[in-house]
Amino acid sequence: MNESLDDTIIAISTPQGQGGLGLIRISGQEALAVAHRIFQPKKLNPAEQPGLMCFGYLVDREKDEQLDCGYACYFQPQVSYTREEVVEISLHGSPVILNEALRLAIKGGARLARPGEFTLRAYLHGRLDIVQAEAINDLIRAISLQQAKISFHQAEGSLSRKIQAVRQQIVKLLVNIEASLEFPEEELGLTQKEIESCLDNLINSLEKIIQSYEQGRARLEGLTIALVGRTNAGKSTLFNALLEEERAIVTSYPGTTRDYIRENLFLDGILMKLVDTAGFGQADNAAEEAGISRSEDIATRADGLLIVLDSSRPESDEDFYLLQGFPGKKRIIVFNKSDLDQVIDRQMIIGKNKETAWIEVSALTGENIEPLKKLMLATFGPGETHQEEIILHEREKILIDQMARRLEEARAKLESGYGLEIIAEEIKAILPAIGEFTGEIKSSEVINEIFGRFCLGK
Repeated sequence: MNESLDDTIIAISTPQGQGGLGLIRISGQEALAVAHRIFQPKKLNPAEQPGLMCFGYLVDREKDEQLDCGYACYFQPQVSYTREEVVEISLHGSPVILNEALRLAIKGGARLARPGEFTLRAYLHGRLDIVQAEAINDLIRAISLQQAKISFHQAEGSLSRKIQAVRQQIVKLLVNIEASLEFPEEELGLTQKEIESCLDNLINSLEKIIQSYEQGRARLEGLTIALVGRTNAGKSTLFNALLEEERAIVTSYPGTTRDYIRENLFLDGILMKLVDTAGFGQADNAAEEAGISRSEDIATRADGLLIVLDSSRPESDEDFYLLQGFPGKKRIIVFNKSDLDQVIDRQMIIGKNKETAWIEVSALTGENIEPLKKLMLATFGPGETHQEEIILHEREKILIDQMARRLEEARAKLESGYGLEIIAEEIKAILPAIGEFTGEIKSSEVINEIFGRFCLGK
């Protein structure tokens, strides 16, 4: 992001490929001039009719040739997305035409925008803060309607307003503490109990937002669910049944899956990244040993486990290892092969794992596959939420956590009898984290990382 803000930039703002419409966006001091060099209005002049769609033609003025027809709209800086002069030209969605419009505009004085540069300019010109900018990209890339709704509200500034409200309360608290220090005899400030109450309210407000991160991460990134079990328990058959396609190779020979296979499954808008792992058991060769080791690593890092047991065989050491291992991990016990004679001691296993959800299925016939999907959503999914704000990014969680920890430290010192001067310094130390959160304190590393994820034209 090293180019000058004095440059006039241009990009295609619609997705690649053919379509009914294609949009060219131009932003910068010379946006109108560049647009004039490539667009010939028929009647209304965009420069004289801000905000109106003006019909005209894409032209190559050197050849005095019309290439396409469409509409141009001029946005004045005070109302434009970037707070610069912006012209948007809508043409037919032919890649050939759109690329020619780019070529002519670049020849006419613009340069190709970098990914996210329009939004970067909006941020640098104060049109939005860093949280809103990140939310815009999340909205563009949303994988579910629920995530899109969360991102839209944050793009509109809901999360930023929440954190700014915390800042205002902190500033008000500091003013009262300063008043207590400056005029102790006049009792202008707050009592210790009132300060403690203010700190508690602030901490609770921030903790509530922090606790939303796991929900947010699930909606933004999806959840990794590993299918684990001993060899020939039917993991690959179950994997295929859940996906409703023959994705994994299935044979009657144990150890068919020697490495993991990953595929995406959407359940009620939640992305579940299923991983079919190599079976646990005695390894006969180096390849199987490596596969088992990798399976264990995947299970350790997964958000949830489907522990697949073969109901047609007696329980094994490998079954018990999987049932007892990975403490604290969300999991479902899947008694597979319900279409065969039942040999496994199901009641004993359920009795020893009373807190774990379980279900009987036949991956081969498809019995109970739909109920299993519902159970997966209930066990692993983020669930319904009525919380006003949900954070989607680890950067946001870390900074809010820093704010909460500082407030907790201030409260602990207040209870320990430290002077109000020390308490005030602890509280003041929160303000830089708030500035970094909203982007008021600018970090080139954060800016490059966030805007580098944007697509061209936004």
